[in-house]
Amino acid sequence: MWAVRIFLAMVVAVGLSGCAGKFKTYDGPAVTSVQVHKAARTMYLLHDATVLKTYRISLGFAPEGHKKFEGDGRTPEGAYRINRRNPNSAYHLSLGISYPNVRDVQVARDAGKSPGGDIFIHGWSKTVKGKYPDWTAGCIAVQDREIEEIYAMVPDYTLIHILP
Repeated sequence: MWAVRIFLAMVVAVGLSGCAGKFKTYDGPAVTSVQVHKAARTMYLLHDATVLKTYRISLGFAPEGHKKFEGDGRTPEGAYRINRRNPNSAYHLSLGISYPNVRDVQVARDAGKSPGGDIFIHGWSKTVKGKYPDWTAGCIAVQDREIEEIYAMVPDYTLIHILP
């Protein structure tokens, strides 16, 4: 019986050690906002006016302009909030963005379409010779090791400004 208990303890320890890299902690200055500059493919985590971290990003496969409806491949533009987190994301980890807002819904409805949703900041474990091609359906993608850091640093309800 003691051998079974030792074996089970080892299985639990190995399983937990695999999660250790995914869930980091952060004890620095609070992230008060996130800024995404689509044209520069850059995202900044800020404490008030001070930049804490800078990341290279990938966007939707048709990144220019504001997202108007589901399937257009654009990343939204405007002020939103981080409104949810997914520790079991298909893209390592992800932070939800509060798209669509009331205006986004109305614009899509006026066009007879759905605004879509499920816009996230999420991981992406691949690089293409140092380039970050735009490939998402409208999300903001960073490297897996970076989303681990972002996930730890950015609290729920943080304001995110997505700029052209």
